[in-house]
This record gives sequence, C-alpha cells and structure tokens, in this order.
Amino acid sequence: MESFSEMVPLPLLMTPVESNYRACTIPYRFPSDNPRKATSTELDWIDLFLSSVPSFRQRAESDITVTDAHSRAEKFAQRYTEILEDLKKDPESHGGPPDCILLCRIREQVLRELGFRDIFKKVKDEENAKAILLFEDVVCLNDSIEDEGQRLENLVRGIFAGNIFDLGSAKLAEIFAKDGMSFLASCQNIVPRPWVIDDLDTLKLKWSRKPWKKAVIFVDNSGADIILGILPFARELLRRGTQVVLAANDLPSINDVTYAELLEIIAKLKDENGQLVGVDTSNLLIANSGNDLPVIDLSRVSQELAYLASDADLVILEGMGRGIETNLYAQFKCDSLKIGMVKHPEVAQFLGGRLYDCVFKYNEVLS
Repeated sequence: MESFSEMVPLPLLMTPVESNYRACTIPYRFPSDNPRKATSTELDWIDLFLSSVPSFRQRAESDITVTDAHSRAEKFAQRYTEILEDLKKDPESHGGPPDCILLCRIREQVLRELGFRDIFKKVKDEENAKAILLFEDVVCLNDSIEDEGQRLENLVRGIFAGNIFDLGSAKLAEIFAKDGMSFLASCQNIVPRPWVIDDLDTLKLKWSRKPWKKAVIFVDNSGADIILGILPFARELLRRGTQVVLAANDLPSINDVTYAELLEIIAKLKDENGQLVGVDTSNLLIANSGNDLPVIDLSRVSQELAYLASDADLVILEGMGRGIETNLYAQFKCDSLKIGMVKHPEVAQFLGGRLYDCVFKYNEVLS
C-alpha cells in the first residue's frame, strides 16, 4: 500500500487528542521558564545531539550515492552544529523550543537538503543479511522453550538484545563500528531484572488467558532489532491467533527499517508456502506509518495505518525513540506495551534507572 499524504491521529489514542496527548515524555521546560533562555534539560539534549554529529558526518561521507559526499557531509556537520548552537542561545529560533522531535526533524531536513537520502543504507543492508541467516535458529530456540512464561521472557529479551543495534546513539555507534554486535551475546548481557520499568510479570499473567484479536507494532531499527527481536515476537502472536500489523517508517531515518525494506525482509524470510518457520503469515500486515523520524507523533500517522489500526486491541511501541522518549505516557483506548532500551544517560537519569536499562511498560484497558 502507498501512504496517503494527509496525516491523521491514530484512532487508538485516548480522546480528546488535543488535551490528552503530546509526543514528548521528558519535560524540557515549564510555563514558568524564560522563553528566551534554554533550560538545563534543553541544553543537555542539544549537547547529546551535538555529540552525534561526527558519526553522522562519517556515515554521510561514505554515501556513494551522493556526488561530492565528503564536502556535502562537512556542510551538514557545520550547518547542523550552527543550528544547535543557535538553539542554545535562543531556544525559540529554528521553530523551537527544542525537544527530541524538533532536533531529529532539523537533522533530517539538513541531510535531505544536501542530497543525503539514506546514509545508513549500506550498514542496514549488511545487518539485515546477517540477521536473516540467524532468524530460523533464533525462532527454533524460542519454540523449544515449553514453559509459556519463560518463552515470553526469552522473546522479550530478544527484543531488547536486537534493540541495541541503534546507530542514533553516539556511544553505540562507536562500539558498533569497532566491534560489531553479537545478538546471542547481547541476549546474555541484558541488565538483570527488575528493570527500571518492569511489567513483564503482569503480562505473563495475561499472556495465556487474554488472546488479543489484533496488534499494531510500531517497529524500530533494521538488522537484529526487527529480524531477531520483533519478528519472532510477532510470529508468536500470529501462532496464538492474533492478527499483526507492523508499522514502519515511510522514509529512511538513522538505521530505522522502512516500509519498503520491511516488505523485502518478510519476503526473504517466508518459505515457499508463505510461512515464517511453520507459522502462517496470512494475518501479518505491513503498514506505512507515514513517519520519517526515529521518534513518532501519534497525532500524525498515515490514513492507511489509521484504517488498519482502528479495530486493534493491542498497540506496541518499540524502541527508545517511539516507546520511551515520545510515547511512554501516551494513553490508549486498548491495551498497550512500550518496550525499549535506555541508551542515553539523560533518559536514564529521568527514569531513575541505569544506562542500557530496559523499559517494559504494560497497560491494560479494562472493558
């Protein structure tokens, strides 16, 4: 399906949207703050985005699809740095005051204006190819766990392990460039429970006796995240009779998987009978969310996704950008699950947790 140009609110959001929902979890400023002076929180986040500029410049320099990529990458670094410094001096410049959505949007705009469409394409393709080779082994390992609660926890740990592949985090981008990442090793190294937000035991109680009819999952990164984390979880839902809608970005942003890429991945993973390692996929739908950032404002999604999501009884937001930084406190008309790894010290401090801690927030709507 093609995404429609007009964006609409996700119908699963609690109404009225205007008063109940804002796509921003962390309070960057309060009404009493001076509008002409950046708050300490705004300064921390501007510095966080400043720290990622070198890794983005390096990715842009290596983009072989762009003529004169090296000089254009330098222009990106200079222009984006100047904008960030402007926001420090005047938070209302460049459409501010700044939050993570604005800071991401400006970064993408500068890249696109300079001709960069997908500077992470090469690494995404490489990681997708690696993860596809491991998919069946990961699924079979999950299937071999007879206890339903233990299998669910193993699937959840797989989501966290896959979510480590995030090149929007300067520190993780540095580690990845140096050492790469092992999915199975990452599963073993997830921080011990209890996590900073840990509703896994609650979900375990509901898992066997609450079969959801339809789940919408907002997916995050390419590679291990989508292929070894989310897809085994989605396959388990399919096996339990749930229809699953995977909502992916319209346009590239960092190493997030796009709608077009996800269609290719699913096609490669299906066997000749259209199954994912023995599980029928006729109830698996792929939707274009209409989004073009690593964070998401659920008051603006594609009409296609709004239509497909209208009768869902479970919504899942995966990844730090979608599930923590912008929608941790979003309220829905149906059950919801926010799941992601904390990859920025600023987020860890806000939540009162540890760096690389895990968030697993389940909210049940009682009918």
